[in-house]
Amino acid sequence: MPLPKENLYTIEDIYALPEGTRAELIDGRIYYMAPPARKHQDIAGTLYRKIADYIDSKHGSCKTYIAPFAVFLNENDNNYVEPDISVICDRNKLNDKGCAGAPDWIIEVVSPGSRRMDYFTKLFIYRTAGVREYWIVDPDKSRIIVYSFESEDTWEYSFTDSVQSGIYSDFSIDFGNLNI
Repeated sequence: MPLPKENLYTIEDIYALPEGTRAELIDGRIYYMAPPARKHQDIAGTLYRKIADYIDSKHGSCKTYIAPFAVFLNENDNNYVEPDISVICDRNKLNDKGCAGAPDWIIEVVSPGSRRMDYFTKLFIYRTAGVREYWIVDPDKSRIIVYSFESEDTWEYSFTDSVQSGIYSDFSIDFGNLNI
């Protein structure tokens, strides 16, 4: 007896969800997202400000976005994510709906409900989509994991460390001084 066929969804299904429903689409599967906790928002907002302020101070061409911001990782219509922070350096990827293609740098702040997604599912999809750098910021473990997909290196830091960006050689974030 054959197994029942799994329903696969598209970006059209994401846009058809009721107003205010947060969800991501990965390989045709919808993953609903709970509202982030205050600590999650404090961390994401602080990191966004540090990165955006740095880029602005250098008159850089990259753009920084905080969730909810639509990222269409592939040309197909079965992958749609809303990373906590996205840095896009190729402005040709930006359109009225969001980012069409892989951002250069993505940061995800782990929530209890997103742990498996951030550490495994998104790690794989971001790597295969062409993201250059991926940070997993885990408040419960006071840990930051940095993946450089270009060099295939991985580093682990604590919330007392200064973390160097791979995208910008003269930029780091001192987690010990973030007051989060």
